Amino acid sequence: MDTTDALVQLSFQVQRILTAVGAEHDLSVVQLRLLGVLRDRTPGMLELGRHLGLDKSSITGLVSRAEKRDLVRRLPSPHDGRGVLVELTPLGHRLTRQGAAEIDRRIAELTARMSAADRARLTALAAALVTPFPDA
Repeated sequence: MDTTDALVQLSFQVQRILTAVGAEHDLSVVQLRLLGVLRDRTPGMLELGRHLGLDKSSITGLVSRAEKRDLVRRLPSPHDGRGVLVELTPLGHRLTRQGAAEIDRRIAELTARMSAADRARLTALAAALVTPFPDA
């Protein structure tokens, strides 16, 4: 298997895990990603859209649906009178912790046949691929 095939197949396996965990909590993968982004930050709508790769109308709809389920809330931005920040509610935090723990468990199962050294190496290599290069 070449690099492309290996990475694509791995991506499919990870997506299956995310889809299954999301479905267990009645969340789409995009909703799961929203909760993941919000677990350690309170971004504005534009920043949230950049993190998720969504345009303004898509992010507005996503946040509105999560707000109706009491997973997130909107707050006025202290720096911009027209701006809105988005944060997790207590229910959103609880669901995020549960989902993250289940994803961690399933990823651990996926990598269980690897040695600890190989898992550490995989983590370092994956981190290198997803970390943006500083501008030269």
